[in-house]
Amino acid sequence: MAVDSSISSPLGPPACEKDAKALRFIEEMTKNCDSVQENVLSEILTQNAGVEYLQQWNLNGATDRETFKSKVPVITYEDLQPYIQRIANGDRSPILSSHPISEFLTSSGTSAGERKLMPTIAAEMDRRQKLYSLLMPVMNLYVPGLDKGKGLYFLFIKAESKTPSGLVARPVLTSYYKSQQFKTRPFDPYNVYTSPNETILCVDSFQSMYSQMLCGLIYREEVLRCGAVFASGLVRAIKFLQLNWQELACDIETGKLSTKIIDPAVRDCVSKILKPNPDLAQFVREECCEGNWEGIITRIWPNTKYLDVIVTGAMAQYIPILDYYSGNLPKTCTMYASSECYFGLNLTPMVKPSEVCYTIMPNMGYFEFIPHDPSNPVTISRDQPPHLLDLADLELGKEYELVISTYSGLCRYRVGDILQVKGFHNSAPQFKFIRRKNVLLSIDADKTDETELQSAVENASELLKEFNTTVVEYTSYGDTKTIPGHYVIYWELLVKDPSNGPTDDVLDQCCLAMEESLNSVYRQSRVADNSIGPLEIRIVQNGTFEELMDYAISRGASINQYKVPRCVSFTPIMELLDSRVVSVHFSPKAPHWTSERRF
Repeated sequence: MAVDSSISSPLGPPACEKDAKALRFIEEMTKNCDSVQENVLSEILTQNAGVEYLQQWNLNGATDRETFKSKVPVITYEDLQPYIQRIANGDRSPILSSHPISEFLTSSGTSAGERKLMPTIAAEMDRRQKLYSLLMPVMNLYVPGLDKGKGLYFLFIKAESKTPSGLVARPVLTSYYKSQQFKTRPFDPYNVYTSPNETILCVDSFQSMYSQMLCGLIYREEVLRCGAVFASGLVRAIKFLQLNWQELACDIETGKLSTKIIDPAVRDCVSKILKPNPDLAQFVREECCEGNWEGIITRIWPNTKYLDVIVTGAMAQYIPILDYYSGNLPKTCTMYASSECYFGLNLTPMVKPSEVCYTIMPNMGYFEFIPHDPSNPVTISRDQPPHLLDLADLELGKEYELVISTYSGLCRYRVGDILQVKGFHNSAPQFKFIRRKNVLLSIDADKTDETELQSAVENASELLKEFNTTVVEYTSYGDTKTIPGHYVIYWELLVKDPSNGPTDDVLDQCCLAMEESLNSVYRQSRVADNSIGPLEIRIVQNGTFEELMDYAISRGASINQYKVPRCVSFTPIMELLDSRVVSVHFSPKAPHWTSERRF
């Protein structure tokens, strides 16, 4: 299609008229970053002027930044929790937002072991959809011809619950996939999936994965890109293929869907696609039967141009295995979002994972920043609201903690993300995601911090008391070499009576006790999603952690300031620990989890 040059974009030549419009919108937003932010805050404060939460700060109708910053405190989830609990329990008065709360989005972050509940309003879905609509116009600048095929994306919904008031509580992507915006989206040749909606919307993870993989195999020659939300999801899909290729090939050969797929909607839609194809079935068998999975993605889907997965932050640990499976295909990270707010997008999606930067779109919410310097931390007080930095105030190379205010009613809320300014697009900063503050272990959507890990160790060590045994020291790491990945905990024990030490069965039960102590996101990943494997405890020889300290001191650490790291990833340290392992133990069963949550 010829594109009108008058609506072309400085980002590059658009693929079509619709792309040109989207790219011009990006330019408009990023050129006028500060004024857009000023308008967004004014809109938020005008819309929510009468709500209970804002009225207590005596803004008196003011919508300017200076008044807002001088009166409204910077908060965490724990500060908001009493207000959220009232909404969940049925209070319909305008507490946080003047618009009705339409549902709660459950965060992967937790509070007191449960997913955080983020209030949202119906209008936010349109705002998220707007950001989604910008992704392919940018990708089309770098990868031509994406309208000539399909995307093989492994997308899933998760279990949802209801609050006492009847409001749904579910993950943000589950909310999006179940929305009319997704289910009735207009046909877009640049955004065609191999997976029918019904396969994505099946709550049973096995049936959903099986049917999506089957459709992906049927359309193998049309697939131009493969992806999942997180890198761990795509790795899990390839592992699923390794375990189920024989049955998938049988379905393809006979044209009959496995009896394991019992969801009527899934059976109906997949049966319309599935036809007997002995040649394709033989191809799948030949590619999979040897057990050689190197380059499997490009062998089965030979026209794949890139992998569309998040590989920043904790997901970077999956880059080597994805390189192995894909023959080093480019990995694109297109979007930066959370349950609290959708933030922005990657304007240079084909860069190396280590160079990924996200441009925050200033229309998505009002953004402030706390300078992040561990050697000189900023003190945040509720009594004296701090004057934080705006998007337009940030400096190249500096790190900041993100604070947001949203149309749904979050005001000066600390998200916990640490970002570093790596450049600018027009006047909008481009950020590298450094890490989620305080997160120690993460395999999939789970986020375990040091306090939670310490509590889990303490609870598990209660089982050792009758054997007069204590945990002297411990550390951990997330092992992603296994699929699915799992937590590994190193314990050094003091066994006061070697003739009556803990048995293997007791130490296995310690693994389970730790899992039972971890948050609901971890336990859901273990039980319902099968995205995390059984927790492992490795018992190391006495004196191992002293050796660890000696090693750290030999590398320049101060003996006075040395603390045992509660999570390790440095190869020499891992090798030292593994060389001292005397026994290995795994959780004997899955921990308890239910989709119903406590209110």
